[in-house]
Amino acid sequence: MTSSLKRAVGRRSASLSLADRLFSTGEDRRTAALIEDAIDALEERLSVESRFAAGLVDVVARYLLEAGGKRVRPVLAFLVAQLGDGITPDVQTAAASIELTHLASLYHDDVMDDADQRRGVPSAQNVWGNSVAILTGDLLFARASQLLAQLGERAIRLQADTFERLCLGQLNETIGPGPDVDPIEHYIQVLSDKTGSLIAAAGQLGLIFSNAPSAYEEPVRVFGEKVGVAFQLVDDVLDLSPHSEETGKLAGTDIRAGVATLPVLYLREAAVTDAEAAALLERLTPEALESADAETADAAITALREHEVTRRTVAEARRWAAEATAALAPLPDGTVKKTLIRFADTVVERTS
Repeated sequence: MTSSLKRAVGRRSASLSLADRLFSTGEDRRTAALIEDAIDALEERLSVESRFAAGLVDVVARYLLEAGGKRVRPVLAFLVAQLGDGITPDVQTAAASIELTHLASLYHDDVMDDADQRRGVPSAQNVWGNSVAILTGDLLFARASQLLAQLGERAIRLQADTFERLCLGQLNETIGPGPDVDPIEHYIQVLSDKTGSLIAAAGQLGLIFSNAPSAYEEPVRVFGEKVGVAFQLVDDVLDLSPHSEETGKLAGTDIRAGVATLPVLYLREAAVTDAEAAALLERLTPEALESADAETADAAITALREHEVTRRTVAEARRWAAEATAALAPLPDGTVKKTLIRFADTVVERTS
């Protein structure tokens, strides 16, 4: 889990901050302990479910799992399950499937983006090549499907719809917006499909398989969609961070790969009337960054990080997080609602 998510769900009292220990309720602490126990069990489950055959296949399949991860989606499933019967065996199975789906998508994303690093280690495609990375992602998708098939038609349909959106998001990102489509609206839809849909599905599965009231499903789905967009917009800002030891990626990885993140899209808008913005945009093309020496390339990334368009991106992330919070109004007051709101807040705190 990320440090922000740890703050959102809390930890056992030994690792809670003083403020958490003073002001969290008994229910908060019990929920935090339940979720941490569930995450421990999930890690064991994922270790088992990512085994396919002896030798290199398992090494590659477990590569990103063993590199760590945020486990945002399972935590969301476990948290909202508290609105129903709690973390049932079916909720655990659904959470494992969702996390395997997320892991599978990372193998594919790194091939598409030609990424050098993921989670602080060389990307799988950088180590074993594109074909091995793609097939490993396919294997993990297959195992995720097998798990959800155990839960019945509702789970299968939800997974199929989510998988379709994941593919559409990646395809639309690759193709780019049409001539009559606003590039920023197109980009936000890509984020909603690629990131928001899976976070939303995690919440829905946690509700469905804990037998929580069906009236809560739509608010949780909307929350997941919107907080997912906010999460990715913050990642657009973190992509510019010089602290690769924290992000696990080279500063400007997405931009170097030709991904038009929101700061770049805003810069393109500004470049129409602003000569300085146009000049910076020229320095940030993948070709310019690749041909420049390291110091010159880093200076261009730094200039974008310090530009107004990046502050504007942070503001947009906060807007999406606020809308995610507003969607939770129908949920009952208590630990779940409070923690979801805290999570939405901590998502945007990651920019600092």
